[in-house]
Amino acid sequence: MLALLLAAPLLLLLVLFAISNTAPVELQLWPFDFVWQLPLAGAVLGAAFLAFLLGAVLAWGSGLHYRARAHQLQNAARLLEAEVSELRAQQATQVPNTQATPVSAGTALAPAGRTA
Repeated sequence: MLALLLAAPLLLLLVLFAISNTAPVELQLWPFDFVWQLPLAGAVLGAAFLAFLLGAVLAWGSGLHYRARAHQLQNAARLLEAEVSELRAQQATQVPNTQATPVSAGTALAPAGRTA
């Protein structure tokens, strides 16, 4: 909902800009004889869109290293979790019977220094 509240006024400004700037302009690229005539709003908005795309590609490219590193760490964590679960399973099957065996009263050793 917040995105709509922020986008609606910007969209309104964009439409008002396009409506009020309809004068034709000519765009040409120097080494070529190609001339393209379009409304001023189209030229400005087109340039802004191209700048946005260029910025998005640059931001995406600069994050590639971090996404690759995160992927490597995620794979390492997955392998370590599998190893821990395997070791826990091995430990559960190899644990000897650790219950204390009862000692009968007649077999207890006499304290040191005393003879019976």
